[in-house]
Amino acid sequence: MAAKQTVYVNEFTDGVLDPAKEMEYKVKDGGHIIANTAPGCWGPMITPALRGGHEVTKPVYVEGAEVGDAIIIRIQSIEVTSAATASGNDKPVDGRFVGDPFVAVKCPGCGTMRPETTIDGIGQTAVRCNTCGEDITPFVFTNAYTMAFNQQKTVGLTLPQEAAEKIAASAKEYMNTPEHSIQNPVVTFAPHDLVGAMARLRPFLGQLGTTPSRALPDSHNAGDFGQFLIGAPHEFAVTEEQLEERTDGHMDINRVRQGAVVICPVKVPGGGVYLGDMHAMQGDGEIAGHTTDVSGIVTLEVQVMKGLNIEGPVLLPVTEDLPYLAKPFSEQEKQEALALSREWGVTEMEESYPISFVGTGADLNAATTNGMERAAKLFGIDVPEVMNRSTITGSIEIGRHPGVVTVTFLAPRPYLETNGLLPLVKERYGS
Repeated sequence: MAAKQTVYVNEFTDGVLDPAKEMEYKVKDGGHIIANTAPGCWGPMITPALRGGHEVTKPVYVEGAEVGDAIIIRIQSIEVTSAATASGNDKPVDGRFVGDPFVAVKCPGCGTMRPETTIDGIGQTAVRCNTCGEDITPFVFTNAYTMAFNQQKTVGLTLPQEAAEKIAASAKEYMNTPEHSIQNPVVTFAPHDLVGAMARLRPFLGQLGTTPSRALPDSHNAGDFGQFLIGAPHEFAVTEEQLEERTDGHMDINRVRQGAVVICPVKVPGGGVYLGDMHAMQGDGEIAGHTTDVSGIVTLEVQVMKGLNIEGPVLLPVTEDLPYLAKPFSEQEKQEALALSREWGVTEMEESYPISFVGTGADLNAATTNGMERAAKLFGIDVPEVMNRSTITGSIEIGRHPGVVTVTFLAPRPYLETNGLLPLVKERYGS
């Protein structure tokens, strides 16, 4: 298939990112991907036929991307298309899965693995096994809500029971689920524990990245969720060493939004760019485990960066989202520092720019170490220097609890020049 300047994607994986599968979409270096994304998390979590906990777009082959390169992804636009959603904290249901309720659902009635399902009515027992009719939902809510959005998609409001049940009766229409999506819409459950809570919308992508070099369930393409695969009792079991083949596309970092740039590792020919799990809003940490999953339209620009051999994503957030200490200096601040340098005999001041390294691991400590080690390796420095720079010119911010962070700091110009990153960073944050 010839590469296209613009690729339109509205088809989805079965929940597994498999490098052995031929990529059906191919885009030119410097081209665009326009995707109609399906909601992540809860809908796929109550759809046993999906084997990964999410429903992301089929990967796109980027012409010219080779293993050891990186792909620069510029997020040009994100538009929420759902009119409503539902979400909340989850509780797995014993007896309905083998080892992992995201990956290996088993019907408690007939024992069928990952059966097709039918929605019968509304509420948390509405998802039924096609083979025997048994309630098969592997997760239930502990505390949850249904939320409607205004037409401008600027605010949302949690709804009472009657309104939630109205939405549940026309679930696909209110969630605007893409045509090729097979997930059971979560609004079918009609939760209404929170009523009248108002929230601002700031949509972002929970999943954005490249295909790992080993077949992994999409929600487990990260160092925290990936821990469930180590020694697992199903076909996606890995060792701790094999988990290093991940690409950390499942970040749930709320700074991965319109205007941001994500630089992703290439671990398979063509990279295999995929996306999904759009959220309407989320505070740092996604502490409830889930947030407001929505359908949406996304436009990305992709560009191959040759020879930038990174292990995980590098993020260039919009300036507003940078930690205070990592924001570019104003001219007044530079002049004040110049005066200080003259007073104390500092002959040369650093010229520095913001950069964020994504780190993931079993917990937040491990994720922080992972992010710092990735930064140190790329720049050829030691971890204590990264610690110091992150402390006085940046911050460690939680993407997802339990184990996704960003390690952000102001990197000196020579560090960025050596890796060819300087033009990209200057483009993002000005000269």
